[in-house]
Amino acid sequence: MNILGVSCFYHDSAACLIKDGKVIAAASEERFNRQKNSSVFPIQAINFCLQAAGLTAYDIDYLGFYEKPFLKFHRVILSHLRAYPFSFKNFLDTIPHWLQERLIMPLIFKNEIGFDKDVIFIKHHLSHASSAFLVSPFEESAILTADGVGEWATMSYGTGKGGEIKILKEMQYPDSLGLLYTAVTTYLGFEALEGEGKVMGLAGYGKPRFLDNFKELTKVYPDGSFRIDQRFFGFNEGSRMYSKRFIKLFGKERQEGEEIEERHCDIAASIQRFTEDILIDISKNLYRALKIDKLCLAGGLFLNCVANSRIAEETPFRDIFIQPAAGDSGGALGIAMYIYNTILGNARNYVMTDAYLGPEFSNNQIRKILMHRGASFKELTDDSLVTYIAGKIFQDKVVGWFQGKMEFGPRALGNRSILANPCNPDMKDILNSKVKNRESFRPYAPAVLEEKVADYFEAAQFSTFMLLAAKVREDKKAIIPAVTHIDGTSRVQIVNKMANPKFWNLIKAFEDISGIPLIINTSFNLRGEPVACSPADALDDFLQSKMDIIVLGNFVLEKQVALI
Repeated sequence: MNILGVSCFYHDSAACLIKDGKVIAAASEERFNRQKNSSVFPIQAINFCLQAAGLTAYDIDYLGFYEKPFLKFHRVILSHLRAYPFSFKNFLDTIPHWLQERLIMPLIFKNEIGFDKDVIFIKHHLSHASSAFLVSPFEESAILTADGVGEWATMSYGTGKGGEIKILKEMQYPDSLGLLYTAVTTYLGFEALEGEGKVMGLAGYGKPRFLDNFKELTKVYPDGSFRIDQRFFGFNEGSRMYSKRFIKLFGKERQEGEEIEERHCDIAASIQRFTEDILIDISKNLYRALKIDKLCLAGGLFLNCVANSRIAEETPFRDIFIQPAAGDSGGALGIAMYIYNTILGNARNYVMTDAYLGPEFSNNQIRKILMHRGASFKELTDDSLVTYIAGKIFQDKVVGWFQGKMEFGPRALGNRSILANPCNPDMKDILNSKVKNRESFRPYAPAVLEEKVADYFEAAQFSTFMLLAAKVREDKKAIIPAVTHIDGTSRVQIVNKMANPKFWNLIKAFEDISGIPLIINTSFNLRGEPVACSPADALDDFLQSKMDIIVLGNFVLEKQVALI
C-alpha cells in the first residue's frame, strides 16, 4: 500500500512516501529549488519520493494533506476582518493565493501529478501529533504540539495508544507561544521562520532581566496556558508582528545588520526563559492529568533544543521522542502515517531511528559530475578515507562531508555536514567568518560516539537528531571549547554505528588520533541557503567558502589542487 503525504503553502513544503507503513522517502522542497523555507507546491520533492520508490502517481493508493484549508481560511478571513483597516494590505496580498491554489487542493494534485482520487485532509496539529507518536518507539504516550498556528490551534495536547491519537485540548490563535517567539525574533532583527534558532543561541549571552516585561504582556494560568495581550502585537496588520506599544515596553527594535547590544542579548534570554517556563508548566500539568511517563513533542517550537532539554530534565516524563522534521515539513510524514495507522487501522510497524530519507548519489554518479566539472580529485577506500580525513580535521582543516542519503529535517546529521576540530578554541570563529558567513555568536554542535557521550556530557537524555542540549562536563570544557556554548551547554548529536557506520568510523578515527570521540558537525550550507542536496550544490558551496577539503562519497578534493 502506497501513501503520499504532502505539506505546503505556508513554509517548509515537503513530501513523504510510505509503503506498507514504512517510510521510503521524505524531503523538503527547498533542497531541490534552493529557496530557503520554500512554501511552494513540492513537485520536486514529490517526484523524488515517487522515483525513490519506483512508483508513479497512478500507483498511489492514498494521498493526504497536512491541514484543513477551509478551516484555515476561516481563521484567515476572521482575523483580517478583526484587524481591519490595518490588515487591508495583508488581506489583498493573501487572498489571491487562497483562491488560486489553497482552496482547490484536489485540483492542484490532479493538475500537478495526475492524482485524481479523493484527497484526505486532517488538522494541522493532528498531523504534528501523528508525525511524532506514530513513528516513536512508544506503544502509549502523552503528546504535546506547539508552533505558530495551524488552522486555529497554536498548541495542543493529547494521547497516543497503538494507532489511535486523541487530541484532548487546544490553545487557539492569536494566543500563540510560537508567534510570540517569532515576533521577538523579528524585533531583534532576524528573519521570521529562520532566525528563531539565532535567538536561542543569542540567549546564552544574556540575562533574563526582561522576564517581567513578558509576563506583563501575557496572563499565565496555573496549568501553564496563557493569553497574550494583543495590544502589543499585530500579526495581520502590516509588515511587522509587534506594535508601537511593544517597542515602548522593550525599546527601539534592532534592524538587520545593526550591532547586537547587551539589551538584545537580555531580551533573547528573557523570551527563551519565558518560553521554557511555560512549556515546563504545561508539561508538568500534562503529566499530572495523564499519568503517562512517555512524551512525544512536535511542531516548530520543539526545534528549540534548550527548551526540550529542560522538559526532559525538569518534568516527570522519563522518555521523550522528537522526530527530526518537527516543523511543518514533518506534517507530510504525519498525515501519511495517520492514514495508514489510524484511518486504515493498520498496525504500527515502523520506528524512526534515523533521518536518512532523501536523495543519494552513487560513486559513479559523483565521478561523472567531477569529471564534467574538470575537477582534480583522488578516490580512497572507506578505511583509508576516514583515516585520512580524520587526520585533516585534527590538523584544523574544515571539511565538507557529503555522503549517502540526505537528512529529512533541518539538522545535518552526518551526511550533509561540514566537519571541524572541536579542540581548537578558534574554530567557532573560523567557521562563522570564513565558511558559514554567519553571526559571530552562533554556536556549533558536536557529533559524538554514542558509546562515549556520557564521558563528555551530562543530560537526562541524548538525541540522535540533535534536538536536545546537554551540559558539558566541567573537566571537559577546556578540551572541547569549540562546541561549548557560553552557557556551558552543547547541542549534542549521538552517532550510532548501525545508523551511520561511515560517519561513526570517521569519528572513531578522529578519536584514535586525538583521544577525543567527537567532532564539530554543522549543516552543509552557506548563510541564507538550504542544505546541499546534490554534489553540484556541495561543490558550489565549497568553492564559495573557505572550506579546505570536500569529500563526496569516496572522492576527496582539496582547495590547493581542485580545479573546478
